[in-house]
Amino acid sequence: MKSKAEQIKSCSGEFVLALNDTMNVLNGKWKLPIIGYLLFGKKRYRDMERDIENITPRMLSKELKELELNGIVKRMVHNTIPVKVEYELTESGMRLRDVLDAMIDWGLEHRKEQKELIAAS
Repeated sequence: MKSKAEQIKSCSGEFVLALNDTMNVLNGKWKLPIIGYLLFGKKRYRDMERDIENITPRMLSKELKELELNGIVKRMVHNTIPVKVEYELTESGMRLRDVLDAMIDWGLEHRKEQKELIAAS
């Protein structure tokens, strides 16, 4: 029996819809860096603002809200003084680890190939 992914891949319409759904959730300059950062565990807003280079507070806030709406990130407000807010990936967000790992592997290999092409010319 074919897996769900194999069944979808054999139907071009569903294949395209699945890709579109994925890209709609991950689209944007900052979503993948945020997800990658949160793969290492819960983080506070200030930590992300400091550690994700060149992201503005406004953009970080916007992207976190969108990721939360799409069920990738969970926001937790702790009833402390001052209020402590942490973000972490949901189960769905954690399943993106393999996707990001594959993208990193591809990116490293692609960069190596491009350097070799430039050196050969």
